[in-house]
Amino acid sequence: MPEPPASGDPFADLIEPFSRRGVDLGLGRLGAALAELGHPERRFAAVQVAGTNGKGSICTLVHRALLASGLRAGLYTSPHLVCWSERILIGAGPISVANLRRQLERATPAARRHLLTPFELVTAAAFLAFAAAELELVVLEVGLGGRLDATTCHPDRSVIGFASIGLDHTEILGPDPATIAAEKAGVLQPGASAFSGPQDPAVAAVLTAQAGAVGAELHWVEPLDLNAWPLGLPGAVQASNGAVALGMLRALAERGWPIDAAGIRRGFAGARWPGRLQQVSWRGRPLLLDGAHNLPAAIALRAELDTEPARHGLKPGPRAWVLGILANKQGPEIVTALLAPGDRATIVPVPGHPSWSQPALAVACPQLAPQLNAAPDLATALGQHGASTAPLIVAGSLYLIGELLGAALQDGALLDSALLDREGPE
Repeated sequence: MPEPPASGDPFADLIEPFSRRGVDLGLGRLGAALAELGHPERRFAAVQVAGTNGKGSICTLVHRALLASGLRAGLYTSPHLVCWSERILIGAGPISVANLRRQLERATPAARRHLLTPFELVTAAAFLAFAAAELELVVLEVGLGGRLDATTCHPDRSVIGFASIGLDHTEILGPDPATIAAEKAGVLQPGASAFSGPQDPAVAAVLTAQAGAVGAELHWVEPLDLNAWPLGLPGAVQASNGAVALGMLRALAERGWPIDAAGIRRGFAGARWPGRLQQVSWRGRPLLLDGAHNLPAAIALRAELDTEPARHGLKPGPRAWVLGILANKQGPEIVTALLAPGDRATIVPVPGHPSWSQPALAVACPQLAPQLNAAPDLATALGQHGASTAPLIVAGSLYLIGELLGAALQDGALLDSALLDREGPE
């Protein structure tokens, strides 16, 4: 498991000085810094996954299958829930705090000279750590977009996966699915084999056109039969994510990597991804955690709970929610998608981020106003719901899920957390 900080963020002194850069997409700065650092990204092979929802699930399925096949594999994802070290897995476990600090310190002089963003700095540190560990193959999750994302600085991503693409980060990526898809399709390279499940027609057209323009092969895959391919990740949506992961792994096998069906099955069954349809117990109260941080994810979560309630510890009837939604998200639409008649939701701020408030949501969704309550923070909201055998659903932001998991890890209040299932730190 990640090493919880004794007090606060153990990397704040190294990462915070770069925070003034914020989000500033581009490959030039990191490319120059990596050159100065001796091009660590050239010392391991990589596959890459882009998309809006499901990237992390595809990445963890591929990574687990690589490990089960006996490969020295790594994983780079974002965001983290509790600690920055969660983003970098070397083998099965997160990078140690000491190792990540060492790599951040090594990257800092070049990062200062080339004015890197925090994400670019951590990406450089990850590449240094993967190279130092002599990994064979690393799975890279795109942070934002794709065409100009820091992970795209890796020069040879011959196998690529696309998760579901929809509206999110519109203020940066564009106002409609086609424009967003163009940014994400920018990860395609000549000769690459790419895989996608079903997409919105406008998205599918963009992916097809871009693959043809650069000379990549784009393969459309149908969702897996989850009875034939059991996955360790819950939810019907994983059938499509699993199909993309399977396509990627078979393409790697065709390119000579020692991956077989038995290893894929072991990896798929053992995959874990915290904060997504995750059942935990917090101080004796069952919780169901799911980031559901944008509208497509909210729609998928509601459909899952309506279709397979028992699988997630729920019975038919009204649900109780605790929701924290970032201010730059489609708050009214998310709440409308999640809440059914009779449901009640406590709206809380997401710590450290501008958030939708209960009064603002009540004005925007007057028909739902009687179902919305407010609490000043997550702990108060959880306490207000008291004891019950029915799971309380916590959703709306991965930052909110991280706040809960971090507090629970500190005081030992959380049981059965998938955050604890990953093997010990490297």
